[in-house]
Amino acid sequence: MSFFTEPLAFEFFRRALLAATLVGGLTGLVGVFVVLRRMSYIGHGMSHAVFGGAVVGYVAGINFYVAAGIWGFISALLINQTTRRQQIAADAAIGIVTTASFAVGVAIISRARSITQNFDAALFGNLLAVTETDLLVIAAVFTFTIIVVFFSYKQLLFLTFDPDVAPVYGVRAGWLDSLFALVLAATIIASIRIMGVTLIAASLVIPPVIARLVTDRFAYMLFVSTGLGALLGFFGLFMSYEFDIASGASIVLLSAAAFAAVLAVVLIREWTRTGRLSIGNRSIGSAEREAMLD
Repeated sequence: MSFFTEPLAFEFFRRALLAATLVGGLTGLVGVFVVLRRMSYIGHGMSHAVFGGAVVGYVAGINFYVAAGIWGFISALLINQTTRRQQIAADAAIGIVTTASFAVGVAIISRARSITQNFDAALFGNLLAVTETDLLVIAAVFTFTIIVVFFSYKQLLFLTFDPDVAPVYGVRAGWLDSLFALVLAATIIASIRIMGVTLIAASLVIPPVIARLVTDRFAYMLFVSTGLGALLGFFGLFMSYEFDIASGASIVLLSAAAFAAVLAVVLIREWTRTGRLSIGNRSIGSAEREAMLD
């Protein structure tokens, strides 16, 4: 029991534990849309773009969340606008915008010798860096995301599975894409302290992929991914303390282990039932598709 009780004696750990749990749930929720819209690479790219904004904000003396938020949102909009041009593939647009932004941050760090702040926490996550302000920001972003998903559920569902047809049924795709870009940017910014720039993409992808393995229903997938993300963040932080490794790394390693375990169970069940293995291209439930078109 000391595995759980010992770290809870420290206030900084209790604060970080709450943050990791909220971040896990938040990335699990947003990650469903990222995975199903085949935008997994954007989580990786956006985190690098936000890093550039954070460095610029630090040098200019601007609040981290303000600088990173504006920078991240603009980067997301640039990606959306670029991908609307059929001549440019989405992965190419993401690569151009986000790597250029990350390069700005690296260039500034290499030139500004006066920078003394340790950016390791931003790159790999650090539970010691979590403050009460961070908790408030994470909670606010989580609440905002839940509100957006609740009130835009059918539109988001439609746009996720039939982006070309959705505008015909009155879905304002451009406005909704911009709103989702804001949600994604806010999620990444709120998660940096815990996950770090280099590992946020994994927390956006692994819980939704696990949820996809266990359910075909979109609504269930949202709940499973959110709950699983929160649990992985909770237990991953205890691993971070116990083994003295970066919080982001411990959460991702635990998530990868959970994915491997679930995949093994699914494969065994598939083999037992049919005598062959065939995982992939699972379709959304018909009830959910009908609800999307109501």
